[in-house]
Amino acid sequence: MNAEALARTIESGEAWYFSRSRRRLWRKGETSGHVQRVVEMRIDCDQDAVWIKVEQVGEGACTRRRSCFYRAVPLGKAPTKSLTLEFRDAEKAFDPHKVYGGKSE
Repeated sequence: MNAEALARTIESGEAWYFSRSRRRLWRKGETSGHVQRVVEMRIDCDQDAVWIKVEQVGEGACTRRRSCFYRAVPLGKAPTKSLTLEFRDAEKAFDPHKVYGGKSE
């Protein structure tokens, strides 16, 4: 999130993001209808990190899964260049072609 996305999220109660690849602000669900309603928002002690808890409205998140956070970092191992992430709750929730019509959100 950038400052404008943060302000719009607070004002609207829905998750807004700034995409570096798209070079623009966007509201989650503007293409798919899979809106993220903000349930809770917290700021860390340095006020430089935002944590939001959302209610996912629709079949799933942008990854075709119920959550964008389906890859876990294995702890207790020395990091390497080819660290293998662990997939958790990674079942696909919807068909992206039906939702996005061939476009990704």
